[in-house]
Amino acid sequence: MPTDRSSADDFEASFRTAFATRFPELYRYLDRLCGDAALASDVAQETFVRLFGRGEMPDDLRAWLVSVAHNLLRDEYRRNDRQLRLLASRVAVERIGEAPPEADAELLREERRAAVRAVLDTLPERDRRLLLLRHAGYSYREIAEALGIAATSVGTLLARATAAFERALQGGDHASS
Repeated sequence: MPTDRSSADDFEASFRTAFATRFPELYRYLDRLCGDAALASDVAQETFVRLFGRGEMPDDLRAWLVSVAHNLLRDEYRRNDRQLRLLASRVAVERIGEAPPEADAELLREERRAAVRAVLDTLPERDRRLLLLRHAGYSYREIAEALGIAATSVGTLLARATAAFERALQGGDHASS
């Protein structure tokens, strides 16, 4: 019996360390991916709830976290789409007016973020995830694991995704005038 308790204690210690070190980077990745801080926080928290429920650490923690988080985010989008369709069928949806103007620096930052988000949204999902994971500091091996692709192809795919992003950024009118 002491072995089981020791194992549980080891897992809890590993979990606490993983949460402290990996939650912020997972949250940042999700926030960049979905553009919604509250949703990113909810999904990151649920991902760690699932890890805790699993009771053991996966071989590649970062890749496991990203894979689970991406699946949860996809499920949330599907749920939201269903709810919006239902709502739209019952009630006319009205747009809420724009937020009041902010300070110039913050406004420029938001415009730049929106421009990057608009360009990212034009890219295929795999390219978008590749760029965001790499920007978040994931290694090629971790990216390959998270996306289910060969590690040897990550560099080529990243180069293509970067080129596609740059073309879309230059070709579209995403910058403020």
